[in-house]
Amino acid sequence: MRYNYVAIEGTMGAGKTTLSNYIANDFNGNLILEEYEPDKNPFLSKFYENPDKYAFQVEMTFLALRFQQLKDKLSNFNMFHDFIISDYYVAKSLIFSRENLQPDEYELFSRFFNIIFANIPKPELMVYLYLDVDHLQYNIHKRGRDYEQKIEDSYLEHLQQGYFDFIKQQNDMRILILDTNNVDFVANRRDYERIVEAIDQPYDIGIHRLVL
Repeated sequence: MRYNYVAIEGTMGAGKTTLSNYIANDFNGNLILEEYEPDKNPFLSKFYENPDKYAFQVEMTFLALRFQQLKDKLSNFNMFHDFIISDYYVAKSLIFSRENLQPDEYELFSRFFNIIFANIPKPELMVYLYLDVDHLQYNIHKRGRDYEQKIEDSYLEHLQQGYFDFIKQQNDMRILILDTNNVDFVANRRDYERIVEAIDQPYDIGIHRLVL
């Protein structure tokens, strides 16, 4: 990998964790996986049952988890690995919180985020995996997490729009948007190789789009 720090992003069901695992294993990467299970964030399952009541708690907990994990991992880089690859970028906290919080809650949350964000290195390349909602829902149901089974299409659509709005505002990052609707990198090795080839290119600062 030509980049020292790559972050794979996308809405739930996009395949970011699986892809990050594959790349880390094949290219000797130091893997950072988001801690999203209910035992790490006890408000997560409650949020899906009652989002209005638990949105602020779930977002603050995720922010604290992400900050602590990245702080620990990025400051203690493993010399026996060639690069860092993560299945999230900490800015997703803003994207999800804008969708889930009330305006006054979001204003308070963003203040905390900006304080923390200043102390976190940015990835050299952020890769956004785009799948349409039908594909996302198929993957979500296939992996079978109980607390995700009632996610509505509209929620996924709003999150995707939130990602696009965020991406449009970035002017100092390398961002690669990969449309993966027509590939299956889990079942097809050549599809996976095409994704790796797309990621491992010398991109300039800015937004780059590729349909696979």
